[in-house]
Amino acid sequence: MTAEQALPLGNGKAAEEARGSETLGGGGGGAAGTREARDKAVHERGHWNNKVEFVLSVAGEIIGLGNVWRFPYLCYKNGGGAFLIPYVVFFICCGIPVFFLETALGQFTSEGGITCWRRVCPLFEGIGYATQVIEAHLNVYYIIILAWAIFYLSNCFTTELPWATCGHEWNTEKCVEFQKLNFSNYSHVSLQNATSPVMEFWERRVLAISDGIEHIGNLRWELALCLLAAWTICYFCIWKGTKSTGKVVYVTATFPYIMLLILLIRGVTLPGASEGIKFYLYPDLSRLSDPQVWVDAGTQIFFSYAICLGCLTALGSYNNYNNNCYRDCIMLCCLNSGTSFVAGFAIFSVLGFMAYEQGVPIAEVAESGPGLAFIAYPKAVTMMPLSPLWATLFFMMLIFLGLDSQFVCVESLVTAVVDMYPKVFRRGYRRELLILALSIISYFLGLVMLTEVGGVSRTLYQTPALRPQPLWLCTDPVPSLLLGYLLFRESEHRPSVSSRSAPSEGYHQEPPPSASPQGIFIFFLVKYKPLKYNNVYTYPAWGYGIGWLMALSSMLCIPLWIFIKLWKTEGTLPEVSSWWRKAQEARSEWKGNGSRLLFGGNPSLNRARSTSVRFLD
Repeated sequence: MTAEQALPLGNGKAAEEARGSETLGGGGGGAAGTREARDKAVHERGHWNNKVEFVLSVAGEIIGLGNVWRFPYLCYKNGGGAFLIPYVVFFICCGIPVFFLETALGQFTSEGGITCWRRVCPLFEGIGYATQVIEAHLNVYYIIILAWAIFYLSNCFTTELPWATCGHEWNTEKCVEFQKLNFSNYSHVSLQNATSPVMEFWERRVLAISDGIEHIGNLRWELALCLLAAWTICYFCIWKGTKSTGKVVYVTATFPYIMLLILLIRGVTLPGASEGIKFYLYPDLSRLSDPQVWVDAGTQIFFSYAICLGCLTALGSYNNYNNNCYRDCIMLCCLNSGTSFVAGFAIFSVLGFMAYEQGVPIAEVAESGPGLAFIAYPKAVTMMPLSPLWATLFFMMLIFLGLDSQFVCVESLVTAVVDMYPKVFRRGYRRELLILALSIISYFLGLVMLTEVGGVSRTLYQTPALRPQPLWLCTDPVPSLLLGYLLFRESEHRPSVSSRSAPSEGYHQEPPPSASPQGIFIFFLVKYKPLKYNNVYTYPAWGYGIGWLMALSSMLCIPLWIFIKLWKTEGTLPEVSSWWRKAQEARSEWKGNGSRLLFGGNPSLNRARSTSVRFLD
């Protein structure tokens, strides 16, 4: 991002262009006067230095831990190569269009995740508030994984990994080193309750899991220090806004690819790797008849593309107005899905090696989520020569994968707040203090997940609270943008947000269908089952209540804002109903005329627009 200048605040693109030619007047009184003038002046919003910074920032946000630990597992679980069919369908029909829509929205309005909706359709400004609530949840929840990864990394600088053997203070009598075991001396009954050292390191050394969510236990101070380190790194990555973020992503977005390439080369050269890759990709077309396969494919697209979180809108808002974001979005979507596909080879080649060494089916060692990152893969590296080296590379990759996703999420939340109150936060060092305050608050809230109930509470936080929210929000942006941008907010043709207008016009003229998110959200509710931790511990009813309250904290923002807007708007409900009917007529007229996006000389449509402007503003 270019260096910020202290300039008078203005609204809209024209004002920003005008500010670009101005300079701050003399402060008077020497250094003290200059410093006082800088503190009182309002800084301009700024923009990316070049397209590379934007591309790397978005890539760092969307390419994260889910590409490594979720997509490969879903692929093998849902029919191997056959899973790619529904995945590609959702990729083309949902992923790219909505990804482009959010990025273009930010670039078009040059606003953050909340004020962008205020510009195009104030009635649906609640969508912006809902996305920021989700980001606030993610800022607390996601960084816990980084704290775990930092803790594991700190234990890698030894000649022997601590989770490779038993005999430590956290191990129990049931701990058995299976890779060194002579099975002829043990019966099936004696091994039935045995646990591995890697499992005991995870559950007893890292998490120290309590008996349930009712028993909070003690704070894990080692993890609290790791979390503090994660937040400190995150803060200094974004404390100067995109001016610092644009530089940091050159490292955080590219380094994981170097690590992934090294681990991929190492994995495919291990014995048994071919069986693991075959298990990963061998197609089972019969699985396509299972609706759950299609739901998993759609869910993976929505979550891995960071759709409906406001991050893409915030990052796109720092682009130049005529940037070809259509081309950028297609490239980034292909990069994201391609990374997931290649990561599957790196992961399943190692899992195939582990199954080969243990003489067990691959299905018994395949894991998803934290189980893969902190149990399965660490166990696999203990079987390799130079295991501390490979463990170090793996956890460094995890940290860098998660770090840019985390600080970009924080940056988008800060962008939304600053854009709502620019005269307050674009002065002096108030923006840096805002980031510091958000980081401190999120840190102390995250300490709850570092107690002995942390693993149990984090699972409760993740599944009921965060999983349905983006699916719910995905049902709203397309129709609200259609009403706000195409029907009510524009009185004349505006230039395309792409420097090459032809490719993007197709999206402007006919928005893609948005039935897929609704269907997945409904299927999620219908197939919802009571949550269990490790398939053993059942959460109490009040625990479910907390989870769903967190989910509703964002989902209710949309109807509540609509209700508030209707309450404050002058006029009666019949007038509102008449407006809605005329709006639908306007939409039909727009669809029937193709490129005639606006109203032209149709009196009835102009009357509908004049009524709706009063209602929406």
